[in-house]
Amino acid sequence: MSDVKKFLYVNRKAPYGTIYALESLEVVLIGAAFEQDVALAFLDDGVFQLTKSQETDGIGVKNFSPTFRALGDYDVTRLYVERESLEERGLTEDDLQEIMYEDEDDDWAEKPSIRVISRAEMADVMAEQDVILSF
Repeated sequence: MSDVKKFLYVNRKAPYGTIYALESLEVVLIGAAFEQDVALAFLDDGVFQLTKSQETDGIGVKNFSPTFRALGDYDVTRLYVERESLEERGLTEDDLQEIMYEDEDDDWAEKPSIRVISRAEMADVMAEQDVILSF
């Protein structure tokens, strides 16, 4: 049995207006730098964190959404998005950023990090984790 614990960071908040989304991303990067087995889940308003073309000039904060594209460099390659949360907010998978990683086990083929899954599948993902941190 592996000593590596599986960490899931659950993101439920919109990307701006609170510090939760940015803090989650920072904690994920720190955990990944220490070689934790890290995955992210996006539910409720958290799905807005991964949307394309975020414009933040009008609210006077930096758009941190491009940072998600760097996660593959930290071996964070599993970003689970709940399909029902997207649909409830009038979004589709096409509204999400394209976030890719290079799979070293498959001759460095580029693969998508985002996996849109059902609410039931999300429950299964959560059940498989050792540690769940909610933001």
